[in-house]
Order: sequence, then structure tokens, then C-alpha cells
Amino acid sequence: MMRLLSLVLLCCGATLFAATPTEKAFPFPYTQEELPNGLRLVTIPTGFPNIVALYIVVQTGSRNEVEEGKSGYAHLFEHLMFRGTPRFPAEKYQALVKTAGGDQNAYTSADITVYHITFSKEDLDTMLMLEADRFQNLKYSPEIFKTETLAVLGEYNKNVADPNQKLFETLAETAFARHPYKHTTMGFLKDIQAMPEQYEYGIEFFNRYYKPEYTTIIVAGDINKAAVKTAVGRYWGKWQRGKYRPDIPAEPPQEKPATAQIAWPTATLPQLAVAFKAPAYSDRDPDWAALNLISYLGFAENSDLYQKLVVQEQKVDSLGGFLSPSPDPYLFTILARIKKPTDIRYVQDQTLATLQKFSDVLVERKQLDTVKEHLRYGYSLSLDNTQAVAAAAARALRGQRDLDTVDRLYALYAKITPEDVQKAAKKYLVDKNRTIVTLTGGK
Repeated sequence: MMRLLSLVLLCCGATLFAATPTEKAFPFPYTQEELPNGLRLVTIPTGFPNIVALYIVVQTGSRNEVEEGKSGYAHLFEHLMFRGTPRFPAEKYQALVKTAGGDQNAYTSADITVYHITFSKEDLDTMLMLEADRFQNLKYSPEIFKTETLAVLGEYNKNVADPNQKLFETLAETAFARHPYKHTTMGFLKDIQAMPEQYEYGIEFFNRYYKPEYTTIIVAGDINKAAVKTAVGRYWGKWQRGKYRPDIPAEPPQEKPATAQIAWPTATLPQLAVAFKAPAYSDRDPDWAALNLISYLGFAENSDLYQKLVVQEQKVDSLGGFLSPSPDPYLFTILARIKKPTDIRYVQDQTLATLQKFSDVLVERKQLDTVKEHLRYGYSLSLDNTQAVAAAAARALRGQRDLDTVDRLYALYAKITPEDVQKAAKKYLVDKNRTIVTLTGGK
């Protein structure tokens, strides 16, 4: 199971924020500015020649789908945004991207939707113009809307044929009672089935969130900051700020452990998810950072449990922990794929015992320092090309709209003590915060 360390980024300000000089975890110089309309701009000269990566982050994901019966719309617009405008219909838009040699895609998470394209530096002005047009002038017919909603339904059906997706879907629905994190980015099936008749609501959703105050433009690569700012002002500066603010329901405290079992209809390896309610992302409060360190200390490849279950006993073929940097309290999760159904309870018990140890015994300072160094080194090593730099910046926006958060977070990691780790474990890794989901296959 792939481990994603999502960390940082932001943009903006009619005011300019300067990155602090020394010991920066994010090693590239950058500028963050905010236009008068609320649009944020991050420029990152990377030193890599000829290539530019343009990432546009909309602060909208399944978290923003607050109305009953209206889940899945952030993901739907990831599709609809490629349907064109009166000036640049889809075919013309794609032809211009192809001419520029653009490598283009998009993704939706619980908290953000990201559109990205990488191209030659000569085409930056054209790409900024094209993206500004579709963000401000998207237009599609009721027929196209219906077609895309049916495509989303097809994608949902394909996803739920994957036991991993079913595990995540069930975990979210079991762990959360009120918060929109209760559904995945795909949304609830009944809501997706109802989408084709929700053309008017689709327009309303777009008009709520595709506004400058929810949007950050990241331009990284072989760039001139002043020229980028001028072009963004020219194409995006007249975009009108919106007024909508979602009322996102707070999740009530969990009062007791929750469980769910999934009987998969065909043969598949058993899976186990052990999750605990966790705090919202913070680069100042040590709890989030301490829990993220626990996910590595307890479950990374060099951890005692991984070596025991995967390498020595060979009862598990995949094991890992993760903590999403989300703006609202989310989940600290351990995932394991097990070779035999008879070992599920054993693996579960070993996982819980490992977590309990963080509450009972102080982690060795040397071990903690080694993990901190590994995290920082791994993060720096990943920033080896322009697209990777822009992508890391975009992921960072998930928890806080400020690229400075990367350096603040790594500075916080450096201060985390064994006592901080124990305190976070005792506070969050407790029975009443826990949700366990198991999946077993048929014959």
C-alpha cells in the first residue's frame, strides 16, 4: 500500500510572504501573493531548464459536500472541467494542449481538487490563458452533464469491483457519523445514481467553489516571476470573488469502538483497516506531527512489526500506516493485507499491541531521531524535477494554504520528543476512538 506524505504549499497575497532563509525543508525559493480578488499565486523557479509545471488547486473536495443527497460533485467537476467553453470547446482546448506538448491530468481528494499540466516554457502564456478561460467560462449542455454523470457512475462501479476501494468506503462510512468525510470522493452510490437529473445543482456547485478565493495557482520551473505575475493578472485578475461559505458539520466525539465486516463475493486476500480519530493537520500543535511519526515508527518497512509480520512470519504481504493532513479531524489508519483468513485476528492483535506500546513505553530517542531524518531526507530527495516540486506544493495545500507550512512542519518534527509521542498516543490511540474494518473473500 502506497505511503503518501502530503505536506505543503500555499499561495498568495496582495501582500507578499517571504520564505525564511536557513535550513529549509522546501529548498526552492518561492513567492506567495494574493490578488485583490482572493486568487493566490505561488511562483517557484526550480532551476530545471525549459520545463514549466502549472498546478491549479481548488480548495474543494468531498469535505465540501455538505447537503444531504449531494455527494460526489467535487469529483464530478474534475470530469466536467474538460468539457470546454464557448471560446475553446473541448476539441480546440485539447488541440492547443497537444501542440504545446502538454502532459495533463487532474485528481480529487477529500479536501482539494487539483488540475495540472507540464509543458515547455514558451507556452506558459497560452496555458495560463486557456486555464483562465475554462475556470471562468465553463459551459456544458444538460446532455453533456448527463453523459459525464453516467461516466462517473461507471467509474464508481469499476472502483467498487476493487476490494481496496470497498475497504476505504466502508471505513469512512463506519468511522464518521456527521462530517462529509463519511463518504469518499466518489460519493454515495444513491447520490451518483441521482446525479443525471441534477443539472441545475451542478451549476450551483460550480458557482460556489470555482471562485478565486478558493483557488491557488502554482507555477514552477524555468520561469520569470514578474512575467508570471503579469500574465496571471491579465487573464485571472477580473475573475469575480464569490460569497458562498460552506457550513461543514463538526463530527461529534466517538463514544465507543466501531467495527464492520465486508464479505467479498470472490476470492481475494483478506484485508484489515485499523483506524483512530485523529486531529486536524497542524504545523504548530505537536499532536499531528507525533502521530505521523508513529505511523512510521510502528509500521514502516524497517519497523519491528513489519519485519515480524511481512519478512519473518510472512503472514502479511502489505503493511503501512498513514495520516492525512486534512483541515478537519480525520483518521490515523493502519492497513494490512493478510495471506490467510485465519491470521486476521492475530494481525489485528499485533497491530493493537504495537499501538498500545507507544502509550506504555517511551520510544527511544535515537529511533525517533532516525525516523525524523528519514522523513526530511526522503522529502528533499523527492523534489528532483519541476513536476515533482509543483506536485508537492499542491499536496501541501490540503491542510493549510501556505507553502511556509512545510518548513514549519519539519521544524516541529525536529522538536518532537519521546514524551510528545507518548502523549499523542494516549490521547488519540484509545479504544473509544477506534474503527476496525475487515474484508474477506469468498471461494
